[in-house]
Amino acid sequence: MSAVSTRASSSGVRSPRRRRRLATIAVAVLAVVAAVVALGLGDYPLSPLEVVRALTGQDGFASTIVLGWRLPRVLAALAFGAALGASGAVFQSLTRNPLGSPDVIGFSTGAYTGAIVVIVSGATSSVGTAGGALLGGLVTAFVVYLLAYRGGVEGLRLIIVGIGVTAVLHSVNTWLLLRAQTEVAITASFWGAGSLALVGWSELVPAALLLVVLGAATALLARPLRQLELGDDVARSHGLRTERSRLALVVVGVALTAVVTASTGPIVFVALAAPQLARRLTRSAGVPLAAAAPTGALLLLVADVVAQHVAANPVPVGLVTLVIGGAYLVVLLVGESRRAP
Repeated sequence: MSAVSTRASSSGVRSPRRRRRLATIAVAVLAVVAAVVALGLGDYPLSPLEVVRALTGQDGFASTIVLGWRLPRVLAALAFGAALGASGAVFQSLTRNPLGSPDVIGFSTGAYTGAIVVIVSGATSSVGTAGGALLGGLVTAFVVYLLAYRGGVEGLRLIIVGIGVTAVLHSVNTWLLLRAQTEVAITASFWGAGSLALVGWSELVPAALLLVVLGAATALLARPLRQLELGDDVARSHGLRTERSRLALVVVGVALTAVVTASTGPIVFVALAAPQLARRLTRSAGVPLAAAAPTGALLLLVADVVAQHVAANPVPVGLVTLVIGGAYLVVLLVGESRRAP
């Protein structure tokens, strides 16, 4: 009888893990299917079979269109969406709050501020803009972390401080744009809309290499993140240095967002929505880091397809995610208010 109960208990433990694994694989497969469909859309439409043939170089003209023009943008949507999803999962786990996303806390806005400073100062290279965005995001993270630190960092305090810093940075960004020359202000404003239109192989390759390194760092920090979800006291009892681990996770999470912002401009709400959607798909008690990445990839790719092909004229993908994410945020806030006692 005990053997039967032990086997049932073991099966019950494996069942949630199997469900999470299957849900993660299913979302990843959907992202690949969506990528094949996206590669076939445009003024020169291609069927999925023709896309596969073009990817293998069997059709010269179609291969030029797919490999040279469409593939960098599709891969960028997948890679950047995965980075935003993983970053959102890190911060929502750290804060234990569905609002704990890098765009709500202000890290995306800080990266935009850094880029505006570089653009207004006269630098026109993509490397300079990317460096400014990275530095702006990291400095913002340091300021938020420092202001929220009171013998440790509590999740709700980090969110509240981040929202306040975001408001200040929005004012700074507006002031910088108003003082800039008209052409410079237009350039900075267009970049601030968040777009994948200008991402080619030369922009994608270095960003992807950085994201691979940051993805590996995120995977290494996954276990400390799970321990921190149990509370600092429990994590310390397991021998974890909580503040050091938390700071490392903040730096990696900010860097993921900053790399995306440096390449495309700020793309909002993907980091907010992807982890919660992944949580519902996997029926996980916590925020599933592994599932949040492919969910973010799928979200950003679908949003970019809508931005390119659904509207009368192509629009920046950041505007699409802003509209969709704004509606999602309202639903999320209503749901949280109903749960409140």
